[in-house]
Amino acid sequence: MSISDLLDPESIAVIGASATPGKLGNDAMANAKEFDGPVYPVNPSGEGSVYGYEFVDSVADTDADLALCCVPGPATPDVIEDCGKAGVGAAVVFAGGFAEAGEKGTELQEGIAAFAEEYDITVLGPNTAGHIIPHRNIFSSFVPGFDEIEQGNVAVVAQSGGVGVTSTFQLDREGYGIAGMYGLGNRVNTDFDDVIPLLDEDPEVGGIALHIEGTERIDAVIEAVEDASTPIVALKSGNLMHDFVQAHTAAPLQEYERYAEPFTDAGGIMADSVTELLDASRVLASAPEPDGPNVGIVTAQAGPGIMMADYLAERGVNFPELTTETQERLDDILLGFTYDENPVDTGRPMPEFGEVIDAVGRDDNIDIVLVYEIFEHSLGYPVEELEQLVNDVDKPVVFTVAGPNEALTPDRRRMEDIGVVTFDAPERGAYATSVLVDSVK
Repeated sequence: MSISDLLDPESIAVIGASATPGKLGNDAMANAKEFDGPVYPVNPSGEGSVYGYEFVDSVADTDADLALCCVPGPATPDVIEDCGKAGVGAAVVFAGGFAEAGEKGTELQEGIAAFAEEYDITVLGPNTAGHIIPHRNIFSSFVPGFDEIEQGNVAVVAQSGGVGVTSTFQLDREGYGIAGMYGLGNRVNTDFDDVIPLLDEDPEVGGIALHIEGTERIDAVIEAVEDASTPIVALKSGNLMHDFVQAHTAAPLQEYERYAEPFTDAGGIMADSVTELLDASRVLASAPEPDGPNVGIVTAQAGPGIMMADYLAERGVNFPELTTETQERLDDILLGFTYDENPVDTGRPMPEFGEVIDAVGRDDNIDIVLVYEIFEHSLGYPVEELEQLVNDVDKPVVFTVAGPNEALTPDRRRMEDIGVVTFDAPERGAYATSVLVDSVK
């Protein structure tokens, strides 16, 4: 299959393109127009242009590598055949009504598969929200707003288009962007094990997040995870509601246990929610690999610090004693009125808070640093001290932020740029830290 045409095409055809706002073919063109190469709106009934691109009558009138199929399900097999005859190497099929819809739909999907095999076409879907790769200006989806998504370092491979869309917008809304989103849908000939190795080779991808309902190729997926050097996190859903899953992506019924142990044995991480999936992927993509599992907590507010410590302690995380040298340094900074064991609490933000983090981060007994601090306008966050620390000791620093979003965002972005991974709730910072601990166990 020509999967490279799916991930790095030189030209794109939008089959069923429309100049009418609100139609699928118009929404797909609104995203596709961001592509740097030629884009061909294909519709024999189209007149004039759409988004500045002249309509063409047939995919045969293009030199497209990738086709976005915006046609109804019953017409799709013939469109795939036309693509094959025109030399198109990959196609994205948005329409539903295939294997998930019963016998007639299964016959339609088999028709797609037959033509795809005959002409060696990689098919994403059917029944997919498409895929986007911001760093290549590829937005092959009908979802409004996808053309504005910024680049990040986590790639999401989702069996459900809705989960892929939700993940994409959550990462973007929180200011991180995405390295790519791939909606697999019914997986007619493109499954997780096809996409994972290519993402693993992409230098722009630091972490891979998988949403899995079920696949017949589970052993190949586990093998792909084991072979990958890029961190991989998975969220397994569809564990009980068989009929609902079948009506969604025609996935086989596979319980959580079928994945959990083989996946973790292969080096992956299992998540229990979309937020955990994304948080785990982000921290593994952005933080340096820890040398060990020992955590040091530094907090400017005791309550959230206690919550984070409880969360981690319940999961067996170790909080080692700080060295005598570190304790002496902290005593000089804190003046004895706060908790200077591990966790270390300063009581409130203070001008020396960065020095406190630095002291704990340089401690030889500490492998991972978890911080909580409320933003104060007069102090900001200690970005300069953090930058020096991460440059000198190359340890993961997870920083949980709180405060007015507009005020703290510039410092938060600066921290992300230097490799300090940030979260906006105590439990999210603690969970991300537990993922780093698990990564070295």
